[in-house]
Amino acid sequence: MSLGSSMEISASGLTAERLRLDVISNNIANANTTRGADGQPYRRQQVVLATRDGGSFASYLASARGGAGQGEAPGHGVQVVSVRPDMSRGFKVIHDPSHPDADAAGNVRLPNIEPVIEMVDMISATRAYESGVTAINSAKQMQAKALEIGRA
Repeated sequence: MSLGSSMEISASGLTAERLRLDVISNNIANANTTRGADGQPYRRQQVVLATRDGGSFASYLASARGGAGQGEAPGHGVQVVSVRPDMSRGFKVIHDPSHPDADAAGNVRLPNIEPVIEMVDMISATRAYESGVTAINSAKQMQAKALEIGRA
């Protein structure tokens, strides 16, 4: 793997993590949105990522161990497959007859967003982004050292 491809792989990760941070921020901003354009409460969004070349982690691990799959090229970065609604949790329901979006029984459906989970996801995405920046800076330093050695 060349230094240029390592920078390209890191850059794809930075792009994916930036989008992930944008989606998380959007989720936090809509934590109290009880009615959207479709009349439903806001539903939490999730970013789905995949490798660019479609290879599996297991095949790369086997290649690194020298087993089956040897000779396969390392990954070519990550890509965003989709941003999809989180259907794993239902809406929260509270009883508030004075709320403008309350139903006949006085219940209000709230988004399926847990601020603590969003903050943990935000910290995770931030750390992944920082790791990508560190990898790019290391690659730049290696390229600079290689040029220095070439001049001598």
